[in-house]
Amino acid sequence: MSSRQTAGEGTGVHVTEAGDQGPLLLCLHGIGSSSAAFAPQLAELSAHVRVVAWDAPGYARSADPQHPLTLDDFADAAAALVRARGTAAHIFGVSWGGVIALRLATRHPELVASLIVADSSPGSGTDEAKAAAMRARAEELAEQGPRAFAEQRGPRLVSPGAPDDLVRRVVETMAASVRLPGYRYAAESMARTDLRAELAAVTAPTLVLCGDQDTVTGVEASQTLAGAVHKSAYVIVKDAGHLAHQEQPGHVNAWVLSHLRITAAIPE
Repeated sequence: MSSRQTAGEGTGVHVTEAGDQGPLLLCLHGIGSSSAAFAPQLAELSAHVRVVAWDAPGYARSADPQHPLTLDDFADAAAALVRARGTAAHIFGVSWGGVIALRLATRHPELVASLIVADSSPGSGTDEAKAAAMRARAEELAEQGPRAFAEQRGPRLVSPGAPDDLVRRVVETMAASVRLPGYRYAAESMARTDLRAELAAVTAPTLVLCGDQDTVTGVEASQTLAGAVHKSAYVIVKDAGHLAHQEQPGHVNAWVLSHLRITAAIPE
């Protein structure tokens, strides 16, 4: 596994990479996380594909943006990482990362071979209360600081039965990853977004995953995505909360690999 800085749309975007063969899998984390959340995917899936996980602009080891970023800007930054590698990519987006992935698929369809969208939604702009709550998170981060913010929010992202060591890892990852202004730009991008009208334009084959105990975006939001995208499959991940890819990595990785074998003809 390697780690290095890569330029993306004028911003220093840090990526962690693993694997040296097969198609490209680009992993986009949730709004309170970083590339560290994809450690199980980097470790296991890299035996079959080239896995690249980013720290979004303004997160963890990536540089702070020089100006406010919209959802289009985040999608364009992800597109730059794909384009720099000279091939279309399979995009694995979790929560906010799934929203970015879906916009990437409609904005740069030639760069997207397929999508895996986990515990995501059409955006917080579908409802005024959700949009207001998303914007309020940035104010909470400003008032509390990353550590207290992570300790408050982190445990909500996994199921009640999640092991203590996973809860600690989620909290530690969040505390080390979130800061202003990047988190504020991310929250505003979610608050302004309602993807429902553009989901039918997604042409990439799409796997939608959702933890059965996800109380953050929830099963209904994932069902909305799967029902609107024409080429989609929908999977409930048992015994998992909002971070199904971390809480049940074996099951999620198996579904992702099955999807990739179908869409990218990866051999058994």
